[in-house]
Amino acid sequence: MVDFEKGSGTRPLICSIESTASADGAGVNIQRVAGFDSPEFSPFLMLDEIRSDNADDYMAGFPPHPHRGIETLTYMLNGAFEHRDHLGNRGAVSAGGAQWMRAGRGIVHSEMPVQGDGGMHGFQLWINMPAADKMRPPEWRDIQSAEIPELALDSAGSLIRLIAGRWTFGDGEVAAPLTDASSEAAAADIRLRGDSEVELPLPMEHSALVYVYRGGLITGLGPIVRGTMLLYGPGESLQLHSNSEGAGLLCLHGRPLREPVYHYGPFVMNSREEIEQALRDYNNGTLTG
Repeated sequence: MVDFEKGSGTRPLICSIESTASADGAGVNIQRVAGFDSPEFSPFLMLDEIRSDNADDYMAGFPPHPHRGIETLTYMLNGAFEHRDHLGNRGAVSAGGAQWMRAGRGIVHSEMPVQGDGGMHGFQLWINMPAADKMRPPEWRDIQSAEIPELALDSAGSLIRLIAGRWTFGDGEVAAPLTDASSEAAAADIRLRGDSEVELPLPMEHSALVYVYRGGLITGLGPIVRGTMLLYGPGESLQLHSNSEGAGLLCLHGRPLREPVYHYGPFVMNSREEIEQALRDYNNGTLTG
């Protein structure tokens, strides 16, 4: 396990992981980066990217399905998805907006695309929940684009959109609209102009990940292209340098969970016995309590 509390200075880049083509839901084509077994990912478990101009790649959506033990954060750059769940919650998230869901002890929900022109481009992040919180009641929240603050990062037009968590700029802290995510999980959309270099202070005790969704970065490991996740080691700040094309990035940080992870489909618990109990609860209709 990496000890993030012993870092100093700029965070070193540990490694890069390329996303892989996959399918989920009723046949939605996605690019996936999974880190269920990686302590450097914690508290994050998985990131899926949907990116297509062909409606056949995503219109089947994600019909009703269960979850237990995790939170999801969905963020859209283009297109829209509608959420519905067994609690009666219903809402759509469109370009620039986000949705957060805490599955807790159990939720059954669907995520279906809203038909529109221009294709679909978005992300879903799975956030692990501490063992003590996994059986909490489920929650859900919409965050519309207008609620997400945008801050300039340089004079060239680079900016950051704060989706979740708390971020430090200069001598002050800026809170995103979502601060209730487990393990102080934070997410931001960073858009760098060509050949720009920025440095972001991050909590030293947090893990840090960056996913490149557009353009590329220049790093000590060489050029990094779209569709790649970067894992960083301990340190006080994150240094990002875009190539001549510029870069679109999802930046994530959170407090690592030093707990065992057992994963089976939509359930993430701390032991095999808890996974088996989740399956029994779902099959006998008591998952949602």
